[in-house]
Amino acid sequence: MSRSALFRRLVVDDHDRPVDVVVVGDEAFYVVDDDGFRRHIDSEHVDRQVLQHFQSLIDGNEDLVSEGTMKMIGQDDIFTKAAIEASLKDMDSQFDTLLENDFPDDARQMLGMMGFRVVIDLHGDVIRVEQPEGPDEYPD
Repeated sequence: MSRSALFRRLVVDDHDRPVDVVVVGDEAFYVVDDDGFRRHIDSEHVDRQVLQHFQSLIDGNEDLVSEGTMKMIGQDDIFTKAAIEASLKDMDSQFDTLLENDFPDDARQMLGMMGFRVVIDLHGDVIRVEQPEGPDEYPD
């Protein structure tokens, strides 16, 4: 169980209503309004589904992701490429670390401004992940 909800303020229910986040003890829950009944859904259940969605986008595209990352950080050497590719192969442990440590609010806010949203049902199952599409071509 997680102490924070990675995608807080980015999750809506299937009626397009924002989903609250509460912490009970030291566990975070997304709270979905079910006609006045507040369903508490373990945040890790939802967050792992979203992270697996990201993983499915990366699978089979590791070369493109590593090349794009190297361009973005301005490093184009074999050691950087090897480090990025090793990280991509070990995504499950990266996810565990992310769930334990959360990520910065400004990153979450940027995702929201770009139109990123997660739609869940009453049971916390992800119906869809709405995300902006990248440009057709990237500038050199």
